[in-house]
Amino acid sequence: MGLEVKDLTKSYNGIDIYRDFNLSFPEGTITCILGPSGCGKTTLLNIIGGITTPERGKLIGFEGKSFSYIFQEARLLPWKSVQGNIEFVMSSELSVHERHEQASSFIRLVDLEGFAGYYPSQLSGGMRQRVSIARAFACPSDIILMDEPLKGLDLPLKQSMIRWFSQIWKADRRTVIFVTHDVDEALLLGKEIIVLSRPPVQVVTHEEIEELPESRSLENDMFKSLKHVLVNALEA
Repeated sequence: MGLEVKDLTKSYNGIDIYRDFNLSFPEGTITCILGPSGCGKTTLLNIIGGITTPERGKLIGFEGKSFSYIFQEARLLPWKSVQGNIEFVMSSELSVHERHEQASSFIRLVDLEGFAGYYPSQLSGGMRQRVSIARAFACPSDIILMDEPLKGLDLPLKQSMIRWFSQIWKADRRTVIFVTHDVDEALLLGKEIIVLSRPPVQVVTHEEIEELPESRSLENDMFKSLKHVLVNALEA
């Protein structure tokens, strides 16, 4: 069963951001939502997560679902270590030993073994964001919502972050909704890519990325062609 946003209407200061807007998401995959800055991507994410209430519309298939978030800022608890931040969001039904073992496994997956006892202030920005990725997957949620978590990172670090995220996701296959204004991020991470227009928001294009070899590359001919399509859609 898919997830659906139906007949969504949301306005700010008398301006319609969404007007009878419809969109569906497949479950168990990564959907990237592309759009120009200020078009309402974060608003959509907040409506899905129950943070913002629309004037009208329905969320179908989201009933009873739980969410974890990855934001642009890592938002770690400064008084807890890397291990402590990850264990903090885990199910209370797990034993102390189980939480410790599972947290250690996530730490290894994001290549932070040896930093479990470090506090956020002792880590670089990229390392803190890796902890936030591990924490989002450690949380027993149904859906992960990502709000431009790679914004401001240089390309090599961005590609590394995507690699760490992808290797955890492949072992988990959780539903992910990821908003960004960066075409390269969408191509490197998304399985489904949806391009939104400026308000009142409409879907400009919806592309599905076929499975590629283990390592995605922006130099791949298919990616180059698709990037051209996405860039044109964003500029339409």
